[in-house]
Amino acid sequence: MRLEDYWGIGPKTRDLLADELGVERAVDAIERADARALVDAGLSQGRATRILRRAQGGEAMDVLATRDTREVYKEVLDLAGAHALTEDAASRIRVLTPLGSREEMAARIDRVLEARDAWTALDESTQVAVEDAFEENAAGGELASVRTALALSEAGVSEGVFESIAELDDDTLADAAAALAGLEGGGDGIGEGADDRLDSLRRTLADVEDMAATPESVVEEVQSGARGRDDFQETLVGHVTSETAVDVARVREAMPGQATDAGDFVTETLRALTGDLRTAVDEREAEVAERLAGTIETASEEIDAAVAAVDDIALYVSLARFADEFALRRPTFVDRETVAVENARNLSVVVGGVPVQPVTYGIGDHALEVPSANAPPSAHRVAVLTGANSGGKTTLLETLCQVQLLAQMGLPVPADSAEVGVVDAVVFHRRHASFNAGVLESTLRSVVPPLTDEGRTLMLVDEFEAITEPGSAADLLHGLVRLSVDRGALGAFVTHLADDLEPLPPEARVDGIFAEGLTPDLDLQVDYQPRFETVGRSTPEFIVSRLVANAGDRSERAGFETLAEAVGEEAVQRTLSDARWSA
Repeated sequence: MRLEDYWGIGPKTRDLLADELGVERAVDAIERADARALVDAGLSQGRATRILRRAQGGEAMDVLATRDTREVYKEVLDLAGAHALTEDAASRIRVLTPLGSREEMAARIDRVLEARDAWTALDESTQVAVEDAFEENAAGGELASVRTALALSEAGVSEGVFESIAELDDDTLADAAAALAGLEGGGDGIGEGADDRLDSLRRTLADVEDMAATPESVVEEVQSGARGRDDFQETLVGHVTSETAVDVARVREAMPGQATDAGDFVTETLRALTGDLRTAVDEREAEVAERLAGTIETASEEIDAAVAAVDDIALYVSLARFADEFALRRPTFVDRETVAVENARNLSVVVGGVPVQPVTYGIGDHALEVPSANAPPSAHRVAVLTGANSGGKTTLLETLCQVQLLAQMGLPVPADSAEVGVVDAVVFHRRHASFNAGVLESTLRSVVPPLTDEGRTLMLVDEFEAITEPGSAADLLHGLVRLSVDRGALGAFVTHLADDLEPLPPEARVDGIFAEGLTPDLDLQVDYQPRFETVGRSTPEFIVSRLVANAGDRSERAGFETLAEAVGEEAVQRTLSDARWSA
């Protein structure tokens, strides 16, 4: 395959990868989702990630139909990546994409939950040993993988996701690790410790080179110890052999046949001796390299198995830690058009440390029982969600988006249970308070085309009225609801204009979230659990009540009391009374 056939690779990127990696290695890196190789070749982390996502996900990436959907996708992967054992595992998590079939989704979920079970079954000390094994060998490459595999074997892990470690031959891998370490010796060619004789020759060469750098001091030392001119040669032999590990015969062989004076004699001897030792080192390096290469060749299958096992464990244990941290559960994939969650939690809220009220909610034909003051909902494919400001409506849309995307990426979801029908496009649109024609046009261009394309669509649209005047917003939103129904889409639309949308199509319903009052600290108290087929109210009297209670002076209080009269003074006074009574 040509590099330019991959999404996001133009002529400049193609030439860069071809020059740095070669076409074959670059293609292999893309197919293996090796972000490190692309970044080392000169691409930014972000660009490498985008290229690999498209290469791995293909057309399934079209599920991410809007900018806000893509933002949720990235946020979820960032949360998962924060639990990665290694940077390479984090890079692999960042390029996970929606999958193309329910079978692939279910298979990946099986692997993640199996890994979570194996991880949580380990005691704390063993978990630390596993983490240390990856951290201490985070450099990447075959040697790091082999060392990690040996460390995992020493830690005694062998169940579930670690089963592949038990299948490796530790003795073969130990020999391979020594050979790989030897051949990764950097500038010396062969690493120290790979061969005792080579190490000895190198030390001897270094000692002789030190002597050769200052021949005059050697001459002075030898002359002071010689008993005369005729004894100079033997004294030089004794001096060199006592200061280095060179044997007598090698020193004698290096001595010149004749020299004009003592200085020339010593210089020529040390120069010849240095050359002789360098040749010996080179020859021994070649012998050792051949032997180590043979060891690696013999162990090549075991090395490949260790690399694959370590890569797999790093990815799935990282995802297992993510699943364990957020108590993620297996979703149920259904043939029906639905997304429904029981006791769902928004990941972004959880990680922010805010207390979370789990929510049960669903659209489409689902079988979950929904706690509500009214009767359970019928199989409406579209819901209009209404209710209090700061009532969690946007958070609920985002939660449904997280659940849908996680499920289609083959990952467990933040809910006690969930029913998910696979869709071809997720259209999530957050509230953007920019009131102009350009924003309206760009929003419509973003949310309408996925509805008109072939395939199943999930619409999650927040406060459409924020981008145009209320009258027109109600008309446009009513049109979007009707279009969603006509195209057989699933949808949840947050709005404060529910009364202006009547009559809705029979396939759509109105749900509500209610504020229940103020706490003793005058914080808004909200029941985040939506009530089905009930219009929620914004209850401005609660907000005005808080403003009246917190007024800084008489003039300010009088102003807020005027607003209290407008929204219903009796309701405001009742709210304040209830808050004081609760305190």
